[in-house]
Amino acid sequence: MFRQGLKSILETEEGFRIIGEASTGREAVRYALETRPDIVLMDIQMPELDGVAATKTILEELPEAKVIILTMYRQDRYVFEAIKAGARGYMLKDSDSADLIEAIHRVEDGETLLNAEMAASILDEFKKVKEELPEHPEHPISELTDREATILRLLAQGDSNQEIAEELRVSEKTVRNRLSEIFSKLRLNNRTQAALYALREGIATLQKDDS
Repeated sequence: MFRQGLKSILETEEGFRIIGEASTGREAVRYALETRPDIVLMDIQMPELDGVAATKTILEELPEAKVIILTMYRQDRYVFEAIKAGARGYMLKDSDSADLIEAIHRVEDGETLLNAEMAASILDEFKKVKEELPEHPEHPISELTDREATILRLLAQGDSNQEIAEELRVSEKTVRNRLSEIFSKLRLNNRTQAALYALREGIATLQKDDS
């Protein structure tokens, strides 16, 4: 019933096309590999294979896919495991439909969906599991150029590649190339790890959302 309701909402949104749905984690993996979606809305608790494992499997084969965890669970541990698996965001099932649609657009634009409260909790988890973020990267964060540090700070604040490009008056391609260099230097795998690393190293700060 939840999937049908969600499908009905999303099918009315211009630019969205539902290309598959699944009732188990294994089905989700199979359909994703068959249809190669841009966005995957993934639950946590599912038969056969949980959402975290399904997300990890999908992204190993389709790294360009963007996964949003959509679940009823608020526990920090689930958020942590989902982000470790490569999810771009985490939404609760009781979220407003307009918020979900906006979230999908934002993730498609390259953003991550972590509000200040979630980011702080995940950062605490990463601190507990030190191997998840390198303590001694190939180059310490102090060796980033000023421009690289600025890009990393803007990324950690939640800016998309387009917003970073506009802020720095460069092309999106330049931003993508710089981010690849930053990830390589710091041995980070994705934008979320980079954002959390920037928070841990003190070059970015969390801002509370008052809305």
